[in-house]
Amino acid sequence: MKLEEVNQPTKEAVDFLVAALQSGHSAVLTQYLAAMAKFRNYSFGNIMLIARQKPDASNVAGFRTWNSLGRFVRRGEKGIFILAPMVGNRRKNNASEEQSEDAKQNQSMLYGFRAVYVFDVTQTEGQDLPTLTEVHGDVSGYRERLAKLVETQGIALTYSDKIAPAKGLSHGGKITLLSGMQPAEEFSTLTHEIAHLCGAEIYVALASGCVQERAVRRRQAPHNFWFRDCEGTP
Repeated sequence: MKLEEVNQPTKEAVDFLVAALQSGHSAVLTQYLAAMAKFRNYSFGNIMLIARQKPDASNVAGFRTWNSLGRFVRRGEKGIFILAPMVGNRRKNNASEEQSEDAKQNQSMLYGFRAVYVFDVTQTEGQDLPTLTEVHGDVSGYRERLAKLVETQGIALTYSDKIAPAKGLSHGGKITLLSGMQPAEEFSTLTHEIAHLCGAEIYVALASGCVQERAVRRRQAPHNFWFRDCEGTP
């Protein structure tokens, strides 16, 4: 694909978001932020493309990937257009007095993009997908203390059912949790989002013992604090 063809779909998605915000439709921004929370392994451009074409998408994959999982795209479903990188090997010769086979190295090189189509799980049918283990345990007291900590750090904590199927979303000094979660699930999700937002090391105590969650420190993290609540932790 030519450079213009690569940039145009993403530009259209960004322009749509800007126009929606200028018109006062903040729900569109919420959809895009929810998409960013669900598709963290995708590039920003592809996240914008997915959110623009199918805002309610939750789990996307290519045709062959769904087949390998025992699921099949339903007839008549429209694919979601995204861009896939094309990477090739370029042989590089090291400058030396004696050129040998060992001195020749292959170097990966990005030389373009191609259009591919993915499908959301709701567009497929077949075998059930494996589900993640649900969080259980008695978090009485700890959930309230963690929420209090968030408040003292000046982080806004809200609840919404619009971010589903994502359980949590953090951005700009604000954490949004999915409404209606069980206390243990809510506690686990809040801990996870604090780690994303603050770039800290968090220690929490659960009924089954001690769980440590580490987050990579971010240079421009809006908050930075250290919280430990684990008996016996050095």
